[in-house]
Amino acid sequence: MHTSANGKIVELVDRYIALGGGDKSMITRMLATVTAALSSLFALCALFSISAAADDREQLLGNWKLVSVYAEDVQTKQRYNPYGDHPKGYIAFTSAGRFFALITADGPKPPTAQEEQAAAFRSMSAYTGKFRLEGDKFITKVDVAWNQAWVDTEQTRFWRFEGDRLHIISAPVPNPNVASGSLIGYLVWERERE
Repeated sequence: MHTSANGKIVELVDRYIALGGGDKSMITRMLATVTAALSSLFALCALFSISAAADDREQLLGNWKLVSVYAEDVQTKQRYNPYGDHPKGYIAFTSAGRFFALITADGPKPPTAQEEQAAAFRSMSAYTGKFRLEGDKFITKVDVAWNQAWVDTEQTRFWRFEGDRLHIISAPVPNPNVASGSLIGYLVWERERE
């Protein structure tokens, strides 16, 4: 037979009184006080959790300029600069819950030939979508991207602040240069100054 938590408490109180343990109304008042205190404590914990998530969101909002980026092969730990030595880029988190990202290699001139255009396409990244926070992750549900394969996917990034800089680390992704290899991207951003 299943007994509810309240039923168990009443049963324990009745046993305590039967053993000469005291006044039932006093014990009932004490239990009501303890129950109210625990309920308040749980509500306060939930409020702090919601408040911390809101603070995290507020810290991310705005425009961020790329400071540095490199990729690291998961297996070999070899690092390289996928966008060259002087990449350019911006990201933005809006109060409406949208994330925008654009990164390009620092090319010497605009591409004109088809080969140059294809290389320029491979040396950039751009996407947008609604984002949500889950602890140290932000997850973007991509609805527009430079690479159609990203549309309708969720892009997961890990984030943290170090001083006034935002550090973003990608989840492992396939390495286009190594068969069955994986890469992790490491990006550092600073808030855009007005």
